[in-house]
Amino acid sequence: MSPGLQRTLAFWAALLAAGLCLLFLPVSRSVAVVLMLCWWALIIVVLAGRPRPAQEDALCADDLPDTAYRQPVVLVCGDSAQAWPDDASVLTVAHGCWVRVARHQALDAVGRQLLSLRPEWGRQLSVTIGISPQQHQDYEALTSQLLTLRWQLEQLRRETGYSVPLVLCGQVGSAMVSEPVWQAAMPDEPLRVWRDSMAPCTLSSWLAAGGYAAWQQQVLFNSLTTWLQRHVEAVFADGARPVCVVRGLSAMIDGGASPSSLWIRWMQQHSALNRVNGWLPAGSSSLSSPLPECVLPLLPEGGGLTPPQRACRYGLGLFVIAATVALCSSAWNNRQLVQRIAFDINDYQRIAMDDYAPKAAAVEVLRQDAAGLDNYARNGVPLRLGLGLYQGGRLQRPLLEAIRAWVPPPPPPAPVAEKAPETVRLDSLSLFDTGKAVLKPGSLKLLVNALVDIKARPGWLIVVAGHTDSTGEAQANQQLSLKRAEALRDWMLQTSDVSPTCFAVQGFGASRPIATNATPAGRALNRRVEISLVPQANACLAADHPQTSSQDDDITANPE
Repeated sequence: MSPGLQRTLAFWAALLAAGLCLLFLPVSRSVAVVLMLCWWALIIVVLAGRPRPAQEDALCADDLPDTAYRQPVVLVCGDSAQAWPDDASVLTVAHGCWVRVARHQALDAVGRQLLSLRPEWGRQLSVTIGISPQQHQDYEALTSQLLTLRWQLEQLRRETGYSVPLVLCGQVGSAMVSEPVWQAAMPDEPLRVWRDSMAPCTLSSWLAAGGYAAWQQQVLFNSLTTWLQRHVEAVFADGARPVCVVRGLSAMIDGGASPSSLWIRWMQQHSALNRVNGWLPAGSSSLSSPLPECVLPLLPEGGGLTPPQRACRYGLGLFVIAATVALCSSAWNNRQLVQRIAFDINDYQRIAMDDYAPKAAAVEVLRQDAAGLDNYARNGVPLRLGLGLYQGGRLQRPLLEAIRAWVPPPPPPAPVAEKAPETVRLDSLSLFDTGKAVLKPGSLKLLVNALVDIKARPGWLIVVAGHTDSTGEAQANQQLSLKRAEALRDWMLQTSDVSPTCFAVQGFGASRPIATNATPAGRALNRRVEISLVPQANACLAADHPQTSSQDDDITANPE
């Protein structure tokens, strides 16, 4: 996948992560921001850690066919890459394109580099691993080399996402042939035979047309097939099955044969030959081609999608994952909303109605819940509760019913200020004879009716004050008013159980008239005895200290 598509996918993943964290996840805003930043950091780390194509012996885009090239593109490694007929890294032939992977290069690195230059070639990419037993002397070294190539091929498939087909190619030199002969074994298809001077044919047709020479060559092919199956195909047995196995015979170059090569030892152990001459030198100019071009038309397209299609699939996969997480988060948020409001209703109903303070606090919580649901109904449900999973609508009715059932506490009674009784004003001539201080016998009923509201109570002093008009001497009038007040007090003490400390008597004489003394009516009003209650902290408390008063006492009545 090109770096541009990778950056686009990274931006899409970052956008989805931001939407999930800020709009849907059931966490606080600060935690959501932290999660979003962590996800962005992970994306940046993944992008920075993506492997880049090796720069050593890098492929040149000018050596490759253009991006519209749709024939098979084969990475050639192993012994076939070492016997490359040209110094160039890319060889384009009639039916495909060969790309060389040198021994010091990694197959997966070259493949990633090739796809970075031609991202559209993922479907047509294949790998050919060439093995010539005449060029190897140690089975362990050969097996180690093949395991390394298999691991690199699996890395290439995993990192690019393409199921890159594999072609195993075994080749030996023989004195029996003058031009290369190839046999290809395709899965579930009959064996085919090629050579430069003839069209592809079946094995039976080739044996019938070639006669004794063809049968001799086939015996050599069978030996090579057995060797490949035991020592090459077995290495890839637990991996992906090769798309085809190609076996080839080429003209043998005599001279310098190594008696310890794997092929010579194999032939000596499995045939009657005591001496096998020659081997297939790498890069021999006498070979027409070490590459099995005959197999190119048989290579299937590798499975997979084009890079834009793969990017769209990845983007769609990320969206599906994000949508699933969003739906789960919305369901969880709605569940939390239902549980919270149900708990508030149950908590309200648990409190007794006459427990006014907790009940009022609980109903206030219900009002806040109802206001939130009403806001959702008016202005729209937030995304964290939406996506078709909103449950607030069915909670409004029980919530409102619980609020309506609340009975507010009765208002506290208004404080009643204790008022002192009005001053009782008695006519002195109705109670006493002129100039006398002794109650008349017929004044009892008048006194009882007048003094109903005058009662001893703690903190209140009963003040009895006598008054006269201005007739006569002032001193005599003062004494007369005081004695009349004392007479009335004594009567009240005799007729009740009120303590003497609750009383105070005063005689004012003619000093406090309420009317003019110039007329008989005014003088009649001034002749009076007044009884009133006056606040005093120690009234009616100290029984052993009776209070007496005179005209000079600083106690005032409370006339209305």
